[in-house]
Amino acid sequence: MSLVSKFLICFSFALSTCAGEKYVSTRVGATPNEIFSYGDMKVPSYDFDNFEKFLQIKDNEVYVVNFWATWCQPCIEELPSFEVINTTYKHKGVNVVLVSLDSPKQVDDRLFPFMVENDIRSEVVLLADPNSNSWIPKVDPHWDGAIPITVIYNKNKRMFYERVFTVEELKAEVEKFL
Repeated sequence: MSLVSKFLICFSFALSTCAGEKYVSTRVGATPNEIFSYGDMKVPSYDFDNFEKFLQIKDNEVYVVNFWATWCQPCIEELPSFEVINTTYKHKGVNVVLVSLDSPKQVDDRLFPFMVENDIRSEVVLLADPNSNSWIPKVDPHWDGAIPITVIYNKNKRMFYERVFTVEELKAEVEKFL
């Protein structure tokens, strides 16, 4: 049996036996803005026009918006830092939003399994707008489209980061906004 065949058998078995359930989403709403759900988890899907609100909230809170994907190794390496920020600073008015750039077709077989395996507690949204050439410069005019990137802002200040964060580095940046 080939290595690929063994992998596919193991992968299929793992998906079908995880807590006795398969990763199958229940979709609510209409395309392109729909909600994918699995158990208690909900991942809303947005086109950029409807997503843009996450980048423009003008209240007394701090927003940490990270663009990532399950296929991006640097993104995966830094995600635990965002989870630490979410749990450590939530009571101080810091909101972490993890913006997945995975394909909507990958939600069931990649995104939800990743979220379960890594116990992701931050808010996750799916940016499912294929017209990235139009929305990337709206996130930040300096963004070349590579991920991961992070935007941290409050009503008075906004910073764009095209880099990978450690926990300590991310804490230091968030503290500047408190």
